[in-house]
Amino acid sequence: MKSDARRRAQMEARKAYLLRRIAGIGAELDSHEAKDWEEMAVERETDEVLEDLGQAAQQELRMIDAALARMDENEYGDCVRCGARISEERLDLIPATPFCPNCAA
Repeated sequence: MKSDARRRAQMEARKAYLLRRIAGIGAELDSHEAKDWEEMAVERETDEVLEDLGQAAQQELRMIDAALARMDENEYGDCVRCGARISEERLDLIPATPFCPNCAA
């Protein structure tokens, strides 16, 4: 079982990683200078994958920010849908989860 302070530190570290990852994705997307159609087609396929990864990272960032806000409001660990206490095991696995297992299903 982790303390809220350890979970906060874990989420802050993950947030910093995701921000670096998003910046790297943006730099990669901006760096393409394809010269011919074939190269442009390959780059476009790669861009789609990078864009999907960036969107997933942004979604995770929103979840982390919401969890940190719940911590600040002393509501962290309570399901946002039903209000039940989220198990410590679930919070250990998914620190930013807003839902208990029942509501997540």
